[in-house]
Amino acid sequence: MKAAAFDYIKPTSLEQVLALLQEHGDDARLLAGGQTLMATLNMRLSEPALVIDITGLDALRGIATQGPVLRIGALVTHSEIEASALVATHAPLLSAAAPHIAHRAIRNSGTWGGSIAYADPAAEWPTCLLALGGTVVARGPAGERRIAVDDFFTGLYSTALRPDEVLVATEIPLAAADHWCGFSELARRHGDYAIVGLAASARRTGGVLKGARIVLLGIGATPLRARQTEALLEGRPLDAATVAAAVASLRAEIEPFPDLTNAPDTKRHLAGVLLQRMLTAPATARA
Repeated sequence: MKAAAFDYIKPTSLEQVLALLQEHGDDARLLAGGQTLMATLNMRLSEPALVIDITGLDALRGIATQGPVLRIGALVTHSEIEASALVATHAPLLSAAAPHIAHRAIRNSGTWGGSIAYADPAAEWPTCLLALGGTVVARGPAGERRIAVDDFFTGLYSTALRPDEVLVATEIPLAAADHWCGFSELARRHGDYAIVGLAASARRTGGVLKGARIVLLGIGATPLRARQTEALLEGRPLDAATVAAAVASLRAEIEPFPDLTNAPDTKRHLAGVLLQRMLTAPATARA
C-alpha cells in the first residue's frame, strides 16, 4: 500500500513545531525516527494532513548527566543508547535492553522519544522507563512540564501528552552503588515482538531488595507494574521460598491479553519463568 497524500514541513526550531501543532491539531503527526510512523502511513492506519519532520532539531539530541538524573533527548537513537558509556554507567538497564530491540537497521534510525511517545505496550523502552521511575519532559505553548512515568501511559497507544505538546527528553535517576536491575524477554525469533518481557530495578544489599519496580511488556494495554509482587519482595532475602512466592504472586496478579499465537495462560507462565530467572541470577557488581 501507499500512504495517502500529506503535506510535509521540516521546522528549524521547536517553537515552529509547537506553532504548527497548535494550528493543525489532530491533522498533524511528528516524524522522528519514522520506524513506526512510516509503517502506519503506508498501511493507512494514520492519514495526517501534515507530517512535521523534527529530525533537524539538535535541541532534542544528546545524552548527559544533569545533577541527580540522566537526561536522554527525544531524538537519541536506540543505537546511541546501546553504545553510550554514560547509559552503561548510570542506567545499565537500558544497555541490557537495547540489543533486544528489533534489528540493527531499526536501532540505527528509531528514536528513544518516538518509542516513549508511541507507547506500544510491547516495546522495550516504555517498559524500562517505568521500571527506572523516570520522568517525561514535555514542551508546549505554556512552557515545559514534567510528567512522572507512573502517570504517563494512560491506555493503549495513549499517553498524558497534550495534543499541542512535544516530548523533548526524559530524566532517569542516576544508578547508585547498590543499584540492581535486569531485563529479559522471550520471542519466537530475535527481532520479533516479544511474547512477554520483564524489566526490573531495585536497590540490593546482599540478597535483599528494596524499592523494587517490576514491569512487564506484552501483557496488557500499557507497560504493567507488578505492584503486589514488588511489595512481597520488599526487604525479604532472595531465598528459594521468597522467589517461589514472588513467582506465584506475579502469575496471580496479572491478566495477560492473548495475541495471535499465545493464550493468556502461556504468557502468565512465561512471565513467572522470566521473574524466577532474574531473581536467581548471580548478582554482578557495578563498575
